[in-house]
Amino acid sequence: MADNPQQVQLRQQPQQLTESMKDMYQEKGPTTSQVVAVVTLFPIGGILLTLAGFILTITIVGLALTTPLFVIFSPVLVPAAIVIGLAVMGFLTSGAFGITALSSLSWIINYLRGPSEKMPEHLDYTKRRLQETAGQVGQRTKDVGQGNRGQEGGRT
Repeated sequence: MADNPQQVQLRQQPQQLTESMKDMYQEKGPTTSQVVAVVTLFPIGGILLTLAGFILTITIVGLALTTPLFVIFSPVLVPAAIVIGLAVMGFLTSGAFGITALSSLSWIINYLRGPSEKMPEHLDYTKRRLQETAGQVGQRTKDVGQGNRGQEGGRT
């Protein structure tokens, strides 16, 4: 049987692809900065992982040793923790309400005082714009008047 050209081409494409991939990997290897990064970061990562394991072990042992104390003193510790938690929440809530009240009052004062302070600025801006517009209208009027005189002079 004779293979048609499409089947031959399909068989050759994977071979060409693997050859081009081999060429690319042979040309491009790890750079020296990548090698240095791996050489320096690998020991640091190992040391940090070891420290994490030690800390986890110490935490579990400490929790195992102090659990009986928590059980014995829980009638005192639980209400104390609740009271301390409520007190902290009260202080934080009070501070949040105080900051909200101050910012609201500040906004209201600035809102009420704002237009009276900004009014002269707005009036100056409006006056300047009116003067510019009047100057432009005057200039256009002169231009139109000179254009009409030139046309009248040409007619007579």
